[in-house]
Amino acid sequence: MLDCACGIGTQALGLAALGHRVTGTDLSPVAAARAAREAAGRGLALTAAAADMRALPLRDAAFDVVVCAGNSLPHLLTPDDVRTALAGMRRVLRPGGLLLAGTRPYDELRAERPLSTPPSVRTGPGGRTVSFQLWHWHDDGERYDLELFQLRPSADEGAAPAPDHWTTTVRRASYWAVTRRQLTDLAAEAGFHDIAWHEPDSIGFLQPLMTART
Repeated sequence: MLDCACGIGTQALGLAALGHRVTGTDLSPVAAARAAREAAGRGLALTAAAADMRALPLRDAAFDVVVCAGNSLPHLLTPDDVRTALAGMRRVLRPGGLLLAGTRPYDELRAERPLSTPPSVRTGPGGRTVSFQLWHWHDDGERYDLELFQLRPSADEGAAPAPDHWTTTVRRASYWAVTRRQLTDLAAEAGFHDIAWHEPDSIGFLQPLMTART
């Protein structure tokens, strides 16, 4: 299996733990290196490397399954880029191979055009971390810029975190809110068939999942 947007290993580690032979690639060398460390720390076999999903440095027909989850494809902002990435995924799949691609439910989100997400709170050794997103939609109604805010209690070195002082970290990214029809058409243009969509409630996965065959 190839996880072509493995990040720090969210999907790849779970798949390896189930006994699958997994290779992970990610645009970020830092993320790919961490995925490899996380796997080693768990006693799992995972080959991980930095690579752009639009130009996978892998041989043809090398994999039975390609996974592209975590809303990774919508980082690509144009139909040409998405089509190029999908064509590369098809190239590295064997005949009859399976593609699994997960995105946010963009059909609904494009209709609603939300401006933010509710805050989430995680408690760890350093105290609480509060996270939320702000979304800034482009005039085309299809693309948006995302700001991820993370607030953590701050403290002087050696002191306990102070609940009334917070450190804020902001990360930014842009996405194409690609609809199911758009992604289905692009997958077909890239040479996939038997394309189907599966709802989170029916598969127990966080996001809608597109499956397709070579």
